[in-house]
Amino acid sequence: MPIKDCPFSVYAQFGDEPRPILPVRIINPHTGKRIQTIGIIDTGADECSIPADYAPLLGHDLQSGHIKQVYTGNGMTTAYSHTTRFEILHPASFDLLYTVDDIPVDFLPNLHIVLLGVNNFLSKFILNIDYPKHIFSILMKNFVPKD
Repeated sequence: MPIKDCPFSVYAQFGDEPRPILPVRIINPHTGKRIQTIGIIDTGADECSIPADYAPLLGHDLQSGHIKQVYTGNGMTTAYSHTTRFEILHPASFDLLYTVDDIPVDFLPNLHIVLLGVNNFLSKFILNIDYPKHIFSILMKNFVPKD
């Protein structure tokens, strides 16, 4: 089921600027532990990023993940990559719409919100953003609705 003409939301931590935000459930496929939160659709982010504080809540040992250096808006930082599953929820009903299975995701210190990036997430979707109207639509490529 596509999300069509969804209004942007304001996330107080980033001021009053409306942004394309999706409710997501983040799951550690190895432990089954999960967190429900929001993620900003970030077409400027190469990869998805999750706050490092979420790692222990999901049952990940943060520093045992694949370590790499990444460039962020705040400069270079260390990222710890762990296998993660995303479930995309409908913004109004919170019904499960899509699942993005078991992708490597960077957990970043000093990050405070989930960023939904291009290579391992947005590349799986058809995304339309109308910035002047503050609305977006998103549909998973090759999505086949259940009967």
